[in-house]
Formats: sequence, structure tokens, C-alpha cells
Amino acid sequence: QVQLAESGGGSVQAGGSLRLSCAASESIVSISAMGWYRQAPGKQRDLIAAISSGGSPWYDSSVRGRITMSRDNANNTVYLQMNSLKPEDTAVYYCAAGRTYLSGWRFEYWGQGTQVTVLS
Repeated sequence: QVQLAESGGGSVQAGGSLRLSCAASESIVSISAMGWYRQAPGKQRDLIAAISSGGSPWYDSSVRGRITMSRDNANNTVYLQMNSLKPEDTAVYYCAAGRTYLSGWRFEYWGQGTQVTVLS
């Protein structure tokens, strides 16, 4: 069972940047799909970025152009670089691992989440 640990959250002024990290307990080379979700207070958890092995990242329209997801297979870590942050980006951000299918991704493992607060 893959264990995931996020870090890098915190408070930042609007327009600022944060980089989230997600360290996996095992090699991510064998994990076909990695993703980042976020959940704002009172809202559902939404997928905002995902990447398959050997593929290009996918981004939700709400964050496209402002975030970059990357995989560091050598260090079993995925990153989420977030720029031009807005107050509406305030949420708990979760890392997820799972599988890639023809129809999309299915995530089975989750981190504990890291809080991101963007101050106006």
C-alpha cells in the first residue's frame, strides 16, 4: 500500500506562489497515475492536476496556466508549483496515487492533505 505525505502548504498573499511536494513510500515509477486534488470548506474534493507515467500533465481549467505538476521519479516525489495564487485557491490540497485507464484515472491512495490559505 502506497503511503503519501504532502508538504509545502501555508499562508501566502494573493499573487504569491507555493510549491507543494508529495513524497511516496515506494517507487512512483510503478504508479501509473499521480494527481492533486483540493477541497475548499463546504465543497467537494476536486481533481485539479494529474499525470500518467510517460504522459503530459492534465490541468483543470480553474488552475490551468497558473500551476505546474511534475514527477521526480528518482526521488519518488511529485510537485505542484502554484503561481498567481488567488483567495479562491484556499483549500486543503491532497496528493493521490492510482492507475491510468483508457477512460481516465482511478485514484486509490491519498495523503493526509496540506492546507493552503491565500490572503486577499
